[in-house]
Order: sequence, then structure tokens, then C-alpha cells
Amino acid sequence: MSVEKRTIDRWLSRRGACSREMAKELVLAGRVKVDGRVVRDPGAWVEADARVELDGRLVERAERVVLMLHKPTGCVTTRSDPQGRPTVHAHLAGAPSFVSAVGRLDLDTSGLLLFTNDNDLADLLTDPASHVEKAYRVEARPRLTDEQLRQLAAGPRLSDGPTRPCRVERLGDAGPTTRLVVVVTEGRNRQVRRMVAAVGAKVVKLRRVRLGPLELGELERGQWRLLSEAEVQALEEAARLAKKRGRA
Repeated sequence: MSVEKRTIDRWLSRRGACSREMAKELVLAGRVKVDGRVVRDPGAWVEADARVELDGRLVERAERVVLMLHKPTGCVTTRSDPQGRPTVHAHLAGAPSFVSAVGRLDLDTSGLLLFTNDNDLADLLTDPASHVEKAYRVEARPRLTDEQLRQLAAGPRLSDGPTRPCRVERLGDAGPTTRLVVVVTEGRNRQVRRMVAAVGAKVVKLRRVRLGPLELGELERGQWRLLSEAEVQALEEAARLAKKRGRA
């Protein structure tokens, strides 16, 4: 049986050594050796069990790390921003490994955001076919009628096609706003904001409070915590089950 191959930039990323973008730069700079030979092509194919060195040190598979950040508003989900805006990585001081965000939350959205050095887990959770539930607390203006909530739950049509039906729960009304929970099984760009706009209202506050079985809970804004192995396994199981149901 042949050993699985990857390009060297993917190989380094999968091992949790760095991002693919950073790996490309390291390879082009001649800082990476594969089985004793310098490799300068980020697209060079290498065996999964190859001996890879970075700056003369053997690259070994890092222990899996999965953590949850309570992302605050006002920061972008990227490692660096050309516009100079704060990024989510400014809140990950002390993280035990190189980690990347699993999906993203936009600048004005807060809440549960996962990070990991396990690319297979990230791929599983972000696969459009996985249908993992994502729950959001929403504050919308003006007040939404029961008919608008029914339209929202049915899955309004967006510019990139109709959305899947979702679960919607009204939490209450206050002044000109409605507070509700929206549970979606897709991960389109700014999806909840666009869905609310499609039924004639505007999101003024948005926070993700759940991803699959994982709850944001009492984690303070701007703080992170490691997930337990039991939590990670539950997350993987939920993603696989949701993917299986989506194919049925």
C-alpha cells in the first residue's frame, strides 16, 4: 500500500509547524530539508513519513490542540490584516501550539470560535456537507413579526441561493428590537446577517453561542480555554453524524 503524499507546504501545516502561507515562505528561503536535501519548491510532493527538518531541527507531529476563544467584536479572524486591524490571534497569548481558526466570525460578530493545529478536524468541521449546527443569539431591528420569523425559519433566498431551513426562537422584544436565537447548519459568509436582512430587518448584535455540542458557556470575552479530549470527541462525533444525515 502506498504511503500518502502531500505537498511540503501542506505537510508542514498538517504537522502544526506553521500555516501553509508561512510554510511557503520558509521553503522558498531554503530553510526546509526533506530526507537531508534542501527543498525550495512549496509544491514539491513528499511522503507522509518523510524526515523533514526546519532550520536544522526535526519537525515532529505536535500534540493535538483544540481551544475555544470567546471572540470579541472589533477584531478580524486572520493571522495578520493588511488594513492594520486587530486580529483574533492577539487574544491567544499563551496558547500551547501553533493554531489556526476553524472557520471565521466577522469583525462585528462575537462568540465561540475554535482554533486547532489538527487540520483533519478543521476540515471535518468546515466541510459544507457536515451540516454542523451553529447557534447564534441575535438582536435585530425593527421588531420581527411572527410571519418574518416563519420566513426566517423556512430559509430565505439569498444572492447565492436559498438557505436551508433553520430553527428560530424568539427570546423577547425590547423597544424597537427583537432578541432571538437562530440555529443554522451552513457556514456561508455573513449568513445570519444576510438572512435577517432578507426578511426585512437588520442585525444590530450577533454572538455565536454554540457549535455542535460545544457551548460558549461562561467563558469571558477575549479569553480562551483548551477543550478536553471528551469535548473534542463529542464534536467529531456530532460532525460525522450530521454529515451522514446530510447525505441521507
